[in-house]
Amino acid sequence: MSDVLVVAEHRRGELREVSYELLTAGRRLADAAEGDLHVAVISGDVEEYAEDLSREGVDAIHTVADGEEFNHDRYVAALVALAGDLDPEFVITPNSVNGLDYAPALAGRLGRPLVTDAVAVDVDGEGLVVNREMYGSKVETVIEVAEGPFVVTVRGGEFPPAEAVAEPEITAHDLDIGDLGSTVTGYEEVGAGDVDISEADFLVSVGRGIEEEENLSLIEDLAEVTGATISSSRPIVDNGWLPKNRQVGQSGKTVTPTVYLAIGISGAVQHVAGMKGAETIIAVNKDPNAPIFDIADYGIVGDLFDVVPELIDELN
Repeated sequence: MSDVLVVAEHRRGELREVSYELLTAGRRLADAAEGDLHVAVISGDVEEYAEDLSREGVDAIHTVADGEEFNHDRYVAALVALAGDLDPEFVITPNSVNGLDYAPALAGRLGRPLVTDAVAVDVDGEGLVVNREMYGSKVETVIEVAEGPFVVTVRGGEFPPAEAVAEPEITAHDLDIGDLGSTVTGYEEVGAGDVDISEADFLVSVGRGIEEEENLSLIEDLAEVTGATISSSRPIVDNGWLPKNRQVGQSGKTVTPTVYLAIGISGAVQHVAGMKGAETIIAVNKDPNAPIFDIADYGIVGDLFDVVPELIDELN
């Protein structure tokens, strides 16, 4: 029996979607290891976060009310203390900017092996089995780590979020973290703009097929009648037609909307890596062999300059 400790992530007073996804990943790993699923939430309004994280499959939640925003030293110190008390076989963190900041230090302090960017996790006997994607998601590799305990970072958008409400045991920890080596004086998201596409429920995403910048008005009209948020593939951002914060993909953001409407997007692996977690994918492309149709739930083969006006008229 081996327990799992998942570390939740929050930003500016709100839990991030990846926190709920890691509950699913953690539960699956705990089931395979015949252990319990523990969740750690550090800093901010931990009582509210603990209530939100009380989802099906969670056995216990541990809160550390110290500070407001993420701080590397605080997270490492708190998690070292919690791991010492709980002795989990597996510690799972998001493969996010924050997770990749403290996970290596945590693994070093605990003397554990670290595996990053997992898209699937399992156990084999006493070892850990991790699936990772390489070469622009063209190749999936399987890594077997024979001796634990382990620290693993899991990529967002790879697991469905845990949803059903439950009543796990919630424990507040008053840890003596001591003096921190660093101080967070504020939070500023560089280039964030006014929209966070990773939080959008309905994305209308445009690609190279739009041809000219002035044609983006067609996509804006569609987004307006559908109430969607506009995102894009990399060529649109490289051309300076949309800001960087709208880009989906490996070099952009990972998104998990309920609906992802891809217009004039071919479906390069770098783009697909950022949106394949969408619940429903709809693609419009005049090339019937476009790779986007391989992952789309619904596809329209046609010229977007014919299809999109028809959609707008129909929706109006």
